[in-house]
Amino acid sequence: MKISLLTDVGQKRTNNQDYANYFKNRAGMTMVLLADGMGGHRAGNIASEMAVTDLGAAWVNTEIDSINGVREWFAEYLEEENQKIHAQGQGDDFKGMGTTLEAVAVVGNQALYAHVGDSRIGLVRGDCYTQLTSDHSLVNALLKAGQITPEEAARHPQRNIITQSIGQKDEIEPDFGLLNLEAGDYLVINSDGLSNMVAPSEIYDIVTSDIELAEKAATLVRFANNAGGLDNITVALLQIDEEDLA
Repeated sequence: MKISLLTDVGQKRTNNQDYANYFKNRAGMTMVLLADGMGGHRAGNIASEMAVTDLGAAWVNTEIDSINGVREWFAEYLEEENQKIHAQGQGDDFKGMGTTLEAVAVVGNQALYAHVGDSRIGLVRGDCYTQLTSDHSLVNALLKAGQITPEEAARHPQRNIITQSIGQKDEIEPDFGLLNLEAGDYLVINSDGLSNMVAPSEIYDIVTSDIELAEKAATLVRFANNAGGLDNITVALLQIDEEDLA
C-alpha cells in the first residue's frame, strides 16, 4: 500500500489547523489519521495535533491484527481522546478547542474507518468517486431534513458549523464503516478545505491520472488553492495494489 500525505495553509489563513499522519502497529497494520482543528488562538492546531499524535502513539503499541480488534480499540480510545481534549479546552488559553477526525485502519483486504465532523473519506474505484462519510454539520442536517436544497447548502452562512467534534463535552457518536478493498482502489481522506473547493469529478480525474501518488496529492492541493484556497487543505491518499490484499 502506498500512502501520500500533504497539507497546505491555503490562500486566506495565516496558520494551519489541519494535521495528518500515519502509523503502523506491532502487527504491521496501518492507521491513517487526519484532523481539522477549531478554536481560538493556537487552540485549533493544538487540538488536531493532539488527536493525531495521541491516537497514533496508542496505536503503535498495539498488536491488533483483526477488524474486531480495531472496533474495540476505536470504542475505547476515541472517547478517551475526546475527553482529554475537552478537559484541556476548559482553560483560557485553549477555550473551545476541538477537532474533526478521520481514522482509517487497514487490516488485510479490509479498511475500518471512524468519522467525526466534516472532514471526509472517499473511495475512487472503477469509474467513480464515492463519498463514504456524511458530514456532521448543521447544514448537512438541514439538507437531510429537506429544509434546504443542495444549492442553498453550498452557500449557507452557517455551513462551517459542525455538530460533532473531538473535544466536545458530550460523548461522541462516531460514524463507522467497513470497506472490502479491491486492487486499484484509492482512499481519499481530506479536510473540508479540499472538498469545499474541488468537485468530486475533479478529485476522480486527478486521482486516476497517470502521475505518481505524491504528485496526485500535490495536484489536489493546487486545485483547491487555485479555486480560492479559503481554508487549510489536507489530503491523505492510499493506493491499494494487488499485493496488499491478503
